[in-house]
Amino acid sequence: MQHHTISALVENSAGVLSQVSRLFSRKGYNIESLAVGVTDDPAISRITIIMIGDDLAAKQMISQFRKLRPVIYVQEMDAEQSVHRELLLVKVKTETKDARDEVIQISNIFRANIIDVSRGALTLSITGDTEKNNALIKLLEEFGILELARTGIVALERGPYTIHDENK
Repeated sequence: MQHHTISALVENSAGVLSQVSRLFSRKGYNIESLAVGVTDDPAISRITIIMIGDDLAAKQMISQFRKLRPVIYVQEMDAEQSVHRELLLVKVKTETKDARDEVIQISNIFRANIIDVSRGALTLSITGDTEKNNALIKLLEEFGILELARTGIVALERGPYTIHDENK
């Protein structure tokens, strides 16, 4: 079993996300990550889904995905030919000056931004691939993670290629 990144352009209308999630549920596949947002055209949204399964399962889901009425285009993203990122917000307990200084040093190493400071906690923001974000979380666990939120993965083709390019 492996991760597959499916990217789709869909009509930006009510109920589209519900149709997509029902499709995966009906077929018995779990969505590992899901990110949706409007594109440069306000009438079109981009959905990025990470699913776990074999190649046949991914091909089957893409085929079924294409049959949904609001879908404009769908494809599997090649991991080598695309960039993947997620946003992570994490609130860390920093009850002492030493703890606060150490969390600040770690955030600098990871190029994370400190977006909120209080006497007992720091909130960090970091954008990166899942492995980088997981490594930061692992280091911050010893201080005590108070809250954590992740956006889900978004992906784009590398270079001048777009989701519409058939012959890459």
